[in-house]
Amino acid sequence: MALTMTDVDRFEASRPRLEAIAYRLLGSASEAEDAVQETFLRWQAADVDHIEVPEAWLTKVLTNLCLNQLTSARARRETYVGQWLPEPLLAGDPMLGPADTVEQRESVSYAVMAVLERLSPNERAVYVLREAFAYSHREIAGILDITEAASQQIHHRAKKHVADGKARIEIDRAAARRIIEEFLAAATSGRTEPLVRLLTQDAVSIGDGGGKVPARTRPFEGALAVATFMRGLFKPGKAKQALVGGSPQIYATTANGDPALVAVLDGRVIGVTCLEVTPEGIAALRSQANPDKLERATRHWAATDHGEPLLDAAF
Repeated sequence: MALTMTDVDRFEASRPRLEAIAYRLLGSASEAEDAVQETFLRWQAADVDHIEVPEAWLTKVLTNLCLNQLTSARARRETYVGQWLPEPLLAGDPMLGPADTVEQRESVSYAVMAVLERLSPNERAVYVLREAFAYSHREIAGILDITEAASQQIHHRAKKHVADGKARIEIDRAAARRIIEEFLAAATSGRTEPLVRLLTQDAVSIGDGGGKVPARTRPFEGALAVATFMRGLFKPGKAKQALVGGSPQIYATTANGDPALVAVLDGRVIGVTCLEVTPEGIAALRSQANPDKLERATRHWAATDHGEPLLDAAF
C-alpha cells in the first residue's frame, strides 16, 4: 500500500540510526546503505497503520537482513584476495552513529570492528545492539527471536571476545594529530629504531588491497618487521610513484575514532591507515587500500575541510 508523507518522514527520521547499526553489523558502508534501502522497501510494502512501534519493527527487519548478509559474506570472504578489513569512516561521517558514551565510541573503533569479524552473526548483533545502542536484553530477544537469557549469554561471550584484545586509549582529535606527527617523523627518518620505540613488541601491520592494489597477503608481525616495512613504505622512489600514479599527500585525521593517516592523490583517497594505540604503544596498523572501500571516504573528504597535509609528495 502507498505510504503517506508522514510514513516516509517517520522512516527518514530513523535512517541515520539504521545506517549506523547496519554499518557496525556489516563493516561496509555501501552494504549498510543497501540494507537500509531494502528495509525501506519492506516498510513500503507493510501495513504500517498496524505497526505499533515502528522503531522496533524497522530495527528487527534491518537486523535480520544484516544477519542474512553476514552469513553469505562469510563465504565470500573465504575467497577474498588477501586480508579483509572493514571499510573505514573518516571523522564526522554520520554513519559512525552515536558517540556519547565510551561503549558507543568503542563499538565503532577500527580495532573493535576488526575483532567483530571473528564473532558469529548473532554475537555481533547482540554486541552492537547492546553496547552501541543500549537496547535492553528484552528488546534484543524480540529482535532476534531468542530468549532474554540467551541474549545475556551471547552478550557475555561477545564482550569477552572483544575484551581479549588490547586495551585502547581514548584519543581526541588533537592527540591523534600529535600521534600521527610523531609516527610520520619516525617513518620518514630513514631508520627503524625510532619506529620500533613507538610500537609494542608484538605489533602487527595488516593491509587490505582486495586484489586490486598490491598488499601483503599475510600481516607483518613484531615491532622490527613492522618498522622495517613502514620505513620502506615511506622511502621515496619512482617505482612507488608509478604504482600509485603520482605522489600522494598524507594528512592526519581520525577514522572510526582512531588516529589515522589518509593518503590523497588528485582529490581521491587512496589509502587510510588506522593506528591502534594502547598504553604500551602502537599495537596495530590497519591499512585500507581497496578502492571499492574508499569511495565513501573520498566523497566525505571532498565535502569537508581537512587542513594542510603533514607530508607532501610522500613518494
